[in-house]
Amino acid sequence: MGSILEMLRTPETQQALAQILTQIVAFLILLGILKRFAWKPLVGMLDARRKIIADEFKRIEEMEQQVKELREEYEAKLRNIDAEGRARIHEAIKEGRRIAREITDNARVEAQQILERARQGLELEISRARVELRDDIVDMVLITAEKLLRERLDEPKQRELIASFIDDLRKV
Repeated sequence: MGSILEMLRTPETQQALAQILTQIVAFLILLGILKRFAWKPLVGMLDARRKIIADEFKRIEEMEQQVKELREEYEAKLRNIDAEGRARIHEAIKEGRRIAREITDNARVEAQQILERARQGLELEISRARVELRDDIVDMVLITAEKLLRERLDEPKQRELIASFIDDLRKV
């Protein structure tokens, strides 16, 4: 221990100790100044930064929640769109079938009308032919009657005229 004290008494050691003591005091003064003037703003900046980071994390979590909700909403909309598309396709198929039925029914009605018009036309033609035939028969009867009146008829002559009349009818 004596040697330590002797070492402390040397001018070089004392100068080094004074220098160390001066540095400690300067450090403490600097620390006090920093604490007074720089520490609070530095801590305030760190707290503000910490708050900003915390707010950003909170905002990110909120955005993730919004993204999740939007994704669920869009998936639901896609399912609705698919269902709506299928419903529209079924509706279009049903409408197509209805139109096809309507076209078929209209064609059937039109065919019936055409047949009816043809039948009426045929009946009209038959009626005209009957009228014409009757007129022809009347003309033939008149001609035959006229022949009978002009000629004197005996039984063989009457038979011949009637046979001629029947032959004329067969030709018609």
